[in-house]
Amino acid sequence: MKLGYNTNGLACHRWRDALRLIADLGYEAVALTLDHSLLDPYSPRFEAELEQVAALLEELQLASVIETGGRFLLNPRVKHEPTLMSRGAEERARRIEFLTHAIRIATRLNSEAVSFWSGILREPISREAAFERLAAGCREVIEVAAEHRVRLAFEPEPGMFIESFDDYRRLLELVDAPHFGLTIDIGHVQCVETGSIADHLREWRDRLFNVHIEDMCRGVHEHLRFGEGEIDFPPVLRALDEIGYTGCVNVELSRHSHMAPEVAKESIEFLQRIRGELLKSPSG
Repeated sequence: MKLGYNTNGLACHRWRDALRLIADLGYEAVALTLDHSLLDPYSPRFEAELEQVAALLEELQLASVIETGGRFLLNPRVKHEPTLMSRGAEERARRIEFLTHAIRIATRLNSEAVSFWSGILREPISREAAFERLAAGCREVIEVAAEHRVRLAFEPEPGMFIESFDDYRRLLELVDAPHFGLTIDIGHVQCVETGSIADHLREWRDRLFNVHIEDMCRGVHEHLRFGEGEIDFPPVLRALDEIGYTGCVNVELSRHSHMAPEVAKESIEFLQRIRGELLKSPSG
């Protein structure tokens, strides 16, 4: 696995400074959250910036994943909207257009996956109709990803239409494709699921394309610094090693940008310490 950090936790930094900080701290990967300040596909500076980001990633030897959770990039008034669950076809088409941009960015940057989620269902339609709406949007995105040979990593998100592994399993029945996998956020598993996080990682090993990591408490969707929540992390990292996961494990602390250098440093030290202890242990 490659430890990384999400740029949404470095929102107060220029993107060049953010990438250099991530590399200087010893991270091997970065989750690039497309936003106003980084790879905004609607900016007149986009094409030039894309080439500059590609060059810097190569210089710093950082693997990458493209994240599409910028809060107000598509709508300055409503967070995360529009989505694949939005009422209007034009609204859903705008999210699909954005995800298409993300796929093309991933192609240029040789990113390991494009991560996205369902969005919130904001109208009283049946779950069957809602699943069909989501599946229709996903099929369009899957088709574009197949053309570009890019993997899609779908993230169950607390509070959104798809928030659990059971929800994702139902979606998979409608849109199954080999390059349509999972982003597993370790904190979200703690928040929403029952059973051990390690067991869930083992269950979904063949679909696991991307990992987010942070601390969290059961039933409370709040991304916490390591040690502030309830997660026992050694079994989590051990399970990732056991299943042979070689992708990105990106720290996601988007509400800590005001203290990003400190939090990014303590995060990698925490994770590296656990990895070191696992290597020394007989079972590691």
